[in-house]
Amino acid sequence: MSQKTKIAGWIAAGALAGALTTVSLQTVARGTLAPLPLQELQQLAAVFSMIKTDYVEPVDEKKLITDAISGMVAGLDPHSQYFDKKSYKEFREGTTGRFVGVGIEITQEDGLIKVVSPIEGSPADRAGLKTGDLITKIDDTAVKGLPLNDAVKRIRGEPGTKVRFTVLRRDESRSFPVTITREEIRTQSVKGKMLEPGYAWIRVSQFQDRTVDDFVSRIDSLYKQDPNLKGLVLDLRNDPGGLLDAAVAVSAAFLPEGTTVVTTNGQIEESKAAYKAIPEDYMRRRGADPLASLPAALKKVPLVVLVNEGSASASEIVAGALQDNKRAVIMGSQTFGKGSVQTVRPLGPDTALKITTARYYTPSGNTIQAKGIMPDILVDDTAEGSPFAVLRMREADLDHHLAGASPDKKDPALEQEREEALKKLEAEAKKPASERRPPEYGSAKDFPLLQALAKLKGEPVKVSTTLTARKEEPKNE
Repeated sequence: MSQKTKIAGWIAAGALAGALTTVSLQTVARGTLAPLPLQELQQLAAVFSMIKTDYVEPVDEKKLITDAISGMVAGLDPHSQYFDKKSYKEFREGTTGRFVGVGIEITQEDGLIKVVSPIEGSPADRAGLKTGDLITKIDDTAVKGLPLNDAVKRIRGEPGTKVRFTVLRRDESRSFPVTITREEIRTQSVKGKMLEPGYAWIRVSQFQDRTVDDFVSRIDSLYKQDPNLKGLVLDLRNDPGGLLDAAVAVSAAFLPEGTTVVTTNGQIEESKAAYKAIPEDYMRRRGADPLASLPAALKKVPLVVLVNEGSASASEIVAGALQDNKRAVIMGSQTFGKGSVQTVRPLGPDTALKITTARYYTPSGNTIQAKGIMPDILVDDTAEGSPFAVLRMREADLDHHLAGASPDKKDPALEQEREEALKKLEAEAKKPASERRPPEYGSAKDFPLLQALAKLKGEPVKVSTTLTARKEEPKNE
């Protein structure tokens, strides 16, 4: 893989997460079967038989069938997927925000695994791992050049089992081993803090099972610190989406009761729905309304929502609902553009089909599929601009995406922009880590957040002079 390809993959990672994250309606099994095309099925059976008898070496029958199902589903769109036993387990872990591991967020640097941050209270945190630590070995495997996904697989495992790291801590000029016992980790998808008296920031990084409860807890905490909030920033940058009911709930926290949040429409009756800011539409389980304890002032507090190209799916539902209902000012850059709904249907105890069943629409009736949400105010990533924004993948860049540009038709101007941005990123990657510009969401150097705060305070905002809407081209039929 070329250096340019590696860099492009790195910058696109946040957006691609959005492409692979589901906005889930409901998990049900349908009892009816559609009529089967017998001639085509006979052809499939003939191919299966030829492979079994004529292929150069024996082939596992179950794998052949699984691969056939996976290929059939993959050809539909980028978000439909067949889950085998392993991938279904990983999918469910992703939506619950729980997994078995040591509790570290990692990235790659110079071919090694770098600790971005240990999760508070996790085994890694208790073992003393720190932000910036470099993992050079996992058990007896050197990680130099090891793909990040492979490293994650080696770090995860069964609860109660142990994993041994060799850690390089540069600021102490030493390398040391540490053995950590794996356990179930619950990630925090919501964080927040007071920016200054009267102004608060709350970030939702993904819409998971516990997101609503964590969101309510964080909002209550902010209002206890300052009962007279003058403004709030809701940060949805690089939020890849997640569960639909969680998105409806977060929207409902800011909207008048009964306000339309999102509508969906598809081929089957259950996909035609309108979701409103009422408990029945965001409570999947019986019990008390999770939003009941929120202060009434939250419905009126001035609100800015930050988004970018990595904001996808459920986060676009929230941004679209608050924008169309004129409840918030949307700031940042054009969002990812994933406007389709996936439903998970079990095929057995440990396999399932995630299939696109509907498109969703903002309250004003607009689809954002392959378009995204256009902010009210375009704001760059940094004070110097958004030099790498053009490299970020969006829905319209994905093969087989619904209702968008033809993947075979390239925009020469856009391709030239990307080539120039790659050169800049290559130069940036050669700088020492301390001189690079990683996203520092919520920090004093977070340029878009500073602009959002200025907007809330009625001060001048540095509006982007370079960001423009990315237009979709009509498909060639």
